[in-house]
Amino acid sequence: MSDAGTVFLFSYGTLQQEDVQMASFGRRLSGRSDAMPGYRRSMLEITDPEVIRTSGKRFHPVVSASGDPQDEVPGTLFEITPAELAAADAYEVSDYKRVAVRLKSGAEAWVYVKA
Repeated sequence: MSDAGTVFLFSYGTLQQEDVQMASFGRRLSGRSDAMPGYRRSMLEITDPEVIRTSGKRFHPVVSASGDPQDEVPGTLFEITPAELAAADAYEVSDYKRVAVRLKSGAEAWVYVKA
């Protein structure tokens, strides 16, 4: 999933937004397209005013395991630092939990799914 200085993070939602990246990491991330097999995406109402202010959105996408390997959620795979992963943890509300997944490309990455 990473070496000492690099962590892989998969985003299907607001962490792909430049404004959220600048507020959370202080830089714009570059990544590559990938997908999460076996998951479905839905929407979740966010009540944390700071997260709403940062993202500009009251409803955020959230994914849950579907049990169907044909389902997949598209997104972006980013290489970030462990400190940036901690910043992403701070950004995400308690409706999400971070888990390790294997992506369509074969890469292993952290992703935030429905808690």
